[in-house]
Amino acid sequence: MDIQEDISLKEYNTFGIDAKAKFFCEINSIAELKQALELKGYPNLFILGGGSNMLITKNLENLVLHINLKGIEVVSENSEEAIIKVSAGENWHNMVLWTLDRDYGGLENLSLIPGNTGTAPIQNIGAYGVELKDTFVCCEAMEIATRKLRTFTRDECQFGYRDSYFKNKGLGKYIITSVSFKLTKRNHQLHVDYGAIVSELQHNGITNPGIKDVSNAVIAIRKSKLPDPRELGNSGSFFKNPVVDRPQFDNFSRLNPTAPFYKVSENEFKIPAGWLIEQCGYKGKRFGDAGVHKNQALVLVNYGNASGADIIELAEKIIESVSQKFGITISPEVNIIK
Repeated sequence: MDIQEDISLKEYNTFGIDAKAKFFCEINSIAELKQALELKGYPNLFILGGGSNMLITKNLENLVLHINLKGIEVVSENSEEAIIKVSAGENWHNMVLWTLDRDYGGLENLSLIPGNTGTAPIQNIGAYGVELKDTFVCCEAMEIATRKLRTFTRDECQFGYRDSYFKNKGLGKYIITSVSFKLTKRNHQLHVDYGAIVSELQHNGITNPGIKDVSNAVIAIRKSKLPDPRELGNSGSFFKNPVVDRPQFDNFSRLNPTAPFYKVSENEFKIPAGWLIEQCGYKGKRFGDAGVHKNQALVLVNYGNASGADIIELAEKIIESVSQKFGITISPEVNIIK
């Protein structure tokens, strides 16, 4: 285990923010993780995964542990389903492709989401009508205080919309080391209700799609809307889609009859934050090296040398504009490191 000093984190976060870590350590095994947690004399820990759902706003004085645990294994399977266990440092999209190559269904709608598998449960990542919790079995996590491994069931993770136990009561207490999923081997349940997926499948002349067809459609849609972080720094969707109650929705709908929405329940409605931001005139706007992507207003981007503070300043402008125009509060989806 090698502890380095004054390491740039530019290559370790998809926003490409050039902040530095005072101390940095690559974690390649459970034993190394335990050893690192037992170190004395270092500042507070900062746990770094794929760096995809975070915005660093300053240099980190912490000991940064980069979780790089690797491995995918089939824990059990029968003719109907398989349970796989994925180490936290595995790239999420590469893992999804691994499941598709074996005709395991359930994760195809989550194709091309940036980041690593270990951070996915924290956010309960989701896209196109599917969330991580839909196939989640359990995860293993090391408790920082005791260095003991614990298994969390789906119920114990307390999943919500882009939310989980690990963002609330468990914040800063555990490091996820692996995640297990239950996937189908036949009779796959496809989720193709979103208009964009339907249109993409129709465009390709596919009337009886399989899981790879759905994945390819999602990949094409995401590539058309979202910039590649390797080419333009970003963290995917920066804002959550706000969920409003029926009275607020009825008022909003009366004033904006053509606005898109998704019905969550009888009394809850989700309004696309990207549409709200676009109506406020921010889509494609640039403020120095911080900006809003030209194809998707949900995505804030770093054109090269934006600081975390520059991105935050832009985000705050957008939140205020949406609030003033629509009376709706949008909030960041990314983890902001202040």
